[in-house]
Amino acid sequence: MHLTVEEALSIYPLSEAKLIAGSKGKHRVIKSVNVMDAPDISDWIKEGEMLLTTAYLIKDSLEDASALLRTLNRRGSAGLGIKLGRFWDAVPEKLVAEAETLNFPLLELPFQFTFSDQMNGLFRAELTRSTSVLQAMMEKQRKLMRFALRSGHSRPLFESVSEVIETPLAVISSRGDVVFNNSDHAAPQLLEGWPWQNRNQRFRTGDKVGFRIPLLQGDKCSGYLLYCSIDPLLLPVEESLFVQGAELISYHLHSGYEDYFEHAGHREFSGLLRHCLNGGMSCAEMAQAASKLGVGLLQAPFQLMLTDTAASGEARQAELLRMKEEYLEQPLLRELNGIHVMMNEGLVSLYPAGPNSPEQFRELVNACFENLKFDKGYYPRAALSSFKVKPEGVKEAFAEIKECMGMFPHWGAHGNVIHYRQLELNLLLARIPAETMEKYCSSSLRSLQSREPEYVREMLHTLEVYLENDGHVNETAKKLFIHRNTATYRIEKLSELLDVDFKKINDLMRLKLVFIFRKMLEHE
Repeated sequence: MHLTVEEALSIYPLSEAKLIAGSKGKHRVIKSVNVMDAPDISDWIKEGEMLLTTAYLIKDSLEDASALLRTLNRRGSAGLGIKLGRFWDAVPEKLVAEAETLNFPLLELPFQFTFSDQMNGLFRAELTRSTSVLQAMMEKQRKLMRFALRSGHSRPLFESVSEVIETPLAVISSRGDVVFNNSDHAAPQLLEGWPWQNRNQRFRTGDKVGFRIPLLQGDKCSGYLLYCSIDPLLLPVEESLFVQGAELISYHLHSGYEDYFEHAGHREFSGLLRHCLNGGMSCAEMAQAASKLGVGLLQAPFQLMLTDTAASGEARQAELLRMKEEYLEQPLLRELNGIHVMMNEGLVSLYPAGPNSPEQFRELVNACFENLKFDKGYYPRAALSSFKVKPEGVKEAFAEIKECMGMFPHWGAHGNVIHYRQLELNLLLARIPAETMEKYCSSSLRSLQSREPEYVREMLHTLEVYLENDGHVNETAKKLFIHRNTATYRIEKLSELLDVDFKKINDLMRLKLVFIFRKMLEHE
């Protein structure tokens, strides 16, 4: 039972009773009702319990009666109802004064109704109220379910949950930022006691009670959902509805296609960028909408980056979300104020052309990969586009990074982060038929391949490392763990066998093509 004394006095037949003292305590909650039939009843009274009596045990001693009132008040009793007409015709003035002093509800019960009449009336009213609450909760659960199953949500997430549950709420990020708030409370009030524990908790803001739930995905907390101004007498079924609302929000926060903790303008632009890259709108339309949102990333040189992993399904989604969070936390990348969008192709990031060179940018991304300690099977890869200077370059940049991802088996010594320029030649040459590549390689290496297989492998590896290090003998020797003189001897011998001059750019280009073709043929 969860009725206040004031509410109970409106329920028949208790409505025939009179509140003769302690009116300031009429908001006390009645959790149960008991009948006084033992001298030591005060030792057994429970918090929130209302006691009904004929005054038999206290009729002969006002001191005992006053002591009983004080004990009941101390134990948190909801009130005392005295039935007149059997032992007392009126409640003594001293007892009334004592109850008034304690702000303890003292009721005068009518003689014609039994205690069971009074209790049954209350229990029936409580049953009706509980049934009504349960029906309302079931209807809200149905609405939540319909919202959760609806594909392509067009309505704002937080507003919709608040509307369905009919309770104002606030959403706080794991960093303590107020992301959403439609309650009457200001941010300082909502953040009282920050940081919080990752468990469901009730909290008090001013004279109102709230319910705080962490937004969890596994063991990780991405923020908190605060239901503000709830009923202090919340039933378990109502509490479970709040938890379901939090689980729905948590699911959408981690579904990956919208970052609700992002700046509102960035979040809206992310949707526009996704729409544009999927062919739903032109670059010009997107740029115009971005300008209205105050997002100026497309008004200066920019580049796109595509991050992906070998994982699939939910595991892939989780890994890409980890990468997104790492990009947002990395100090130098965070300064660039990039925008990240989850798409079917992977995580697409839009960055301005910052002060870092392409090589430095690649090192920053590689550092992010290392920080997260990915499983080798899921180790991510990222492709960077060339810089674009106009909004129309967005789709061209997207095509570049997708092409790079398609060439992943050919990345070789480039590592797990690659720039489009590094594969541009490969992408161009990939259009050459395999038969032509094979013929070119055989023709260029014919005089070397007639030697012993072991010798051929050693010399080809030396030549490949030499070309990868732009013709620097010292670097070649270091990579091969051989003396510089040995490296020099091999290069000179290769020059003689292949009839090439390593000082001529044309000869170097011919040999570079040989190794590009060989890698392409191997993967095919």
